[in-house]
Amino acid sequence: MENINKNKLFFAACISLVVTSMTFAIRAGILTQLGIDFEINNTELGYINSMAFLGFPLAMLIGGLLYNALGPKKLLITAFVCHLLGLVLTIYAGGFWTLIISTFFIGFANGSVEAACNPMIADMYTNNRTAMLNKFHVWFPGGLVIGSLVSKFMTDAGLGWQLQIATMLIPTLIYGFLVFTQKFPESENIESNTSSNIKALGNPLFIFMLVCMTLTATSEFIPQQWVETILGKSGASPMLVLALVTGIMALGRFFAGPIVHRLNPIGVLFMSAIITATAIYFMSISEGGMIYVAAALFALGVCYFWPTMIGFTSEYTSKTGALGMSLMGGAGMFATSIWNPIIGSRLDAEKANALNTGLVGELADIEAGRAVLGFMVYFPLTLVVLFGILFVLRKRIEKSRIHQEPA
Repeated sequence: MENINKNKLFFAACISLVVTSMTFAIRAGILTQLGIDFEINNTELGYINSMAFLGFPLAMLIGGLLYNALGPKKLLITAFVCHLLGLVLTIYAGGFWTLIISTFFIGFANGSVEAACNPMIADMYTNNRTAMLNKFHVWFPGGLVIGSLVSKFMTDAGLGWQLQIATMLIPTLIYGFLVFTQKFPESENIESNTSSNIKALGNPLFIFMLVCMTLTATSEFIPQQWVETILGKSGASPMLVLALVTGIMALGRFFAGPIVHRLNPIGVLFMSAIITATAIYFMSISEGGMIYVAAALFALGVCYFWPTMIGFTSEYTSKTGALGMSLMGGAGMFATSIWNPIIGSRLDAEKANALNTGLVGELADIEAGRAVLGFMVYFPLTLVVLFGILFVLRKRIEKSRIHQEPA
């Protein structure tokens, strides 16, 4: 990798992830407005949201299978083209079906970013994989902070959702330029034989973690994606809650190295599940200013989930290679795509129940939001049990881990 500029490639990867996360934040901020403008209910909004989470795992599955043949550069070019298409189509959307199509393109672009960048970073920084993957994923919450603040201030200024979508074209063009002008590495430090990758997918530990990933991703993304709708009438600013959560997540991931090496990835995941379950419960019963406290606790809980799951895959089931990392991320997003419309329907049903009990207006919205968050607690509670099993068996599992240098 002598002629490879790792810093520029890492920077390009981070900017592409900023675009990915901005699509999540800005969509969360404009969700209510989309419903009003196109007369779309929460269930239909859930289906639109699910397209982003469905396109993502599809791109990761295809990218994981083709990574060894195509390499990260072609996958990032695919991401760039799909981001441009998705954003422009969203700006000129005319209703439910055009939003479905444009959101799918954005989801496919986001998945292509992950499919390209996770194995590329694991390859470039092979002796410090989980720590560097956490540093890369700083820019998911980092982009969410940027996107949520852009959405809040542009909405407060009376600027339309189309202009909010258009702001994402700027970082898209920046990372596109970097991708086209940089030389990319060959796979030197990850298993690059696709047949070997496929055979390794039968590893019981990989399958176990695949199940866990469906729960970690749902625990993280569903509360964030529906924050505006669930917390809109609760006495706290939903976009400020999202900015607080994602800001803490970014700081946590930036300083992840020492924590990962002290607790090891298994300890980090077990601790994160306990904190997340506690936080979502408190979010479901808090009011006013206490929601910010509960949200901060939630951020500490979920901040290490995604990158540590990807890092765990590359370190403990390394023979699965780029395919294993892509399938791990894809499983998380696929699960979220399934749960998005279910949560939307549940929110409609809980509001109807609240109205039937005599609650009206904002009180009905608050009660519905609390009920949905109360339901969401069961996801991280299940993870406490599953990661607890891993924690008990950690000494045996450590034997399969590839060597990692201290941070």
